[in-house]
Amino acid sequence: MEVKVEDGNLEQALKRLRRKLDKEGMFVAIRRQMEYRKPSERKRRQRLKALRRQRREAQS
Repeated sequence: MEVKVEDGNLEQALKRLRRKLDKEGMFVAIRRQMEYRKPSERKRRQRLKALRRQRREAQS
């Protein structure tokens, strides 16, 4: 990934880089790799996420 610095404006270039990384989901992937979750915890989180989704759909 490449971001050009124009007119020596480093802050603007950093903003563009962060936006690009965010669009590609890099921050999420990095956070996911930073901490280890046991398989049982991953399954539990998936179940809870599915329950929340079902409740939201039932309310609509």
